[in-house]
Amino acid sequence: MASIQFIEGINETIIPDVKLTRSRDGSTGTAIFRFNNPDIIQLKMQEKGEIQGMYLIDDEGKLLTTEVNAKFINGKPEVIECTYIIKNPKEWDRFMRFMEKYANNNNLSFIKAE
Repeated sequence: MASIQFIEGINETIIPDVKLTRSRDGSTGTAIFRFNNPDIIQLKMQEKGEIQGMYLIDDEGKLLTTEVNAKFINGKPEVIECTYIIKNPKEWDRFMRFMEKYANNNNLSFIKAE
């Protein structure tokens, strides 16, 4: 099972749009996760704690990014955008294993850009 959490122990149920880029030599990359109206910004979640980062959790362990930003519309948070930086081929492979598990759990598919 693979999940995404903003507060450890609480799974985010909203599935993000993920944009993935990779360097020409394949050694580094960036993944941008965009959550529209995620659970974490709902009023009932305020008592659960503060966002410490985005945790990507699976049977191999945890991946973490602290690059988490909220986008506000009319003074209310509506979008959470997170950036996960992939620094080497080993991290790329690990990230892709997580994404494959997450995609399988949530019936997602990969669409390659033209």
